[in-house]
Amino acid sequence: MFKALGNAFKIPDLKRRLIVTCMLLAVYRIGCYVPTPGIDAAALSAFFNSMAKTQGGTLFGIINMFSGGAMEKLTIFALGIMPYISSSIILQLLTAVIPALEKLAKEGKAGYEKINQMTRYGTVLLAIIQSYFISLWLENIGGSADAPQELARIVMHPGWGFRILTILTLTTGTIFIMWLGEQIQERGIGNGISLVITAGIISRIPTAMQQLFVLLSPFSPSRRQIQPFTLLIMAALLVIVVFAVILVTQGQRRIPVQYARRVVGRKIYGGQSTYIPLKVDMSGVIAIIFAQSIILFPATLASFIQNPAFQRMANGLMRGQVLYTVIYALLIMFFCFFYNTIVFNSADLAENMKKYGGFIPGIRPGTATVQFLEYVLLRITFAGATFIAVIAIFPDLIMAWLKVPYLVASFFGGTGILIIVGVMLDTVKQIESHLIMHHYDGFIKGGRIKGRR
Repeated sequence: MFKALGNAFKIPDLKRRLIVTCMLLAVYRIGCYVPTPGIDAAALSAFFNSMAKTQGGTLFGIINMFSGGAMEKLTIFALGIMPYISSSIILQLLTAVIPALEKLAKEGKAGYEKINQMTRYGTVLLAIIQSYFISLWLENIGGSADAPQELARIVMHPGWGFRILTILTLTTGTIFIMWLGEQIQERGIGNGISLVITAGIISRIPTAMQQLFVLLSPFSPSRRQIQPFTLLIMAALLVIVVFAVILVTQGQRRIPVQYARRVVGRKIYGGQSTYIPLKVDMSGVIAIIFAQSIILFPATLASFIQNPAFQRMANGLMRGQVLYTVIYALLIMFFCFFYNTIVFNSADLAENMKKYGGFIPGIRPGTATVQFLEYVLLRITFAGATFIAVIAIFPDLIMAWLKVPYLVASFFGGTGILIIVGVMLDTVKQIESHLIMHHYDGFIKGGRIKGRR
């Protein structure tokens, strides 16, 4: 592995791409510390410290994770890349249900560029809407009578001036991050947006390690909250979780396809065998994002509405509650099935196979092929959805069992670990393809690393 990394810097083009990628990611991380104008940073820090016990328990927790902690500091990159992710998911779902967009997606590179342009416009629109509501939220913090006094002065000069300035700042920050991702995609190693998200998630590791070190208290056994044996259990669990995520992320059901031989003039076409790869985890983190957005919405709304009855209802759906865990797991499984049904069109696939003389051995072309594909997809989706649901709720189980903060437990599952593992596999695959193209050994001798795509 280290030899392969050394070889990567012997190839001028690959070396340049790696350096450009690192520099652009460094620019992104620097921007995560530039504060938004009009905010009292000390008061904002006091507010988030008061919410530490419910860290990750609202929609702002999701944004904070994807922005690498920029949300809790309210920097110029506070929104992160979430508007772009939301816009991409919306366009992807609309492409499957709107014929005009579906036709556009089949036009090749030209259609892809048009959809990408629509995604950019959608990103700007969502960033404006989200930044406007964040500005209102900041102005309303401390509005209740029993709120701490320091929370009322987070916004130094509330009003439309502050709202417009916040909208312009946060929207521009999101657009700049989107531009950084595209530059990494074109001039860097690839996977631009994914690497930006991963960099934000990985940047939280030092803070999690600091919290873990404080709980371990190696120099003061009397204050120790985590025993060394517990730390060994956590390390073993982390290895097992990462290994399981890699297996399921790479796992696929290969359906064999045989193409009949056709004679056209003096040439013979077809006759070869291939397969249809159906991924076990086809939806990736999309199902978790959808489920989190829905189940955390009441808790987010409760921070705006000071109503005792509504507060009690929202508290029942807070992280750590049994009802929250059950509903969260069921929502993830539902969205896994929903997403796979939208993006995988078995009827079109069967029709294209029939058109070019392809068939699944033992299955008649046409309706029988459609039924067989749906049969297989249903079962592998159930397996993948069950695994994703278990991984998503695993941090809550770790937090309740080992009594560790949510920031530490979040690296044992959930959205973060799925993104980190998937993106790292893709990035290593990109580097390995460059190495093999220049006749160097890859990261694994005797085989190739396979990415998610």
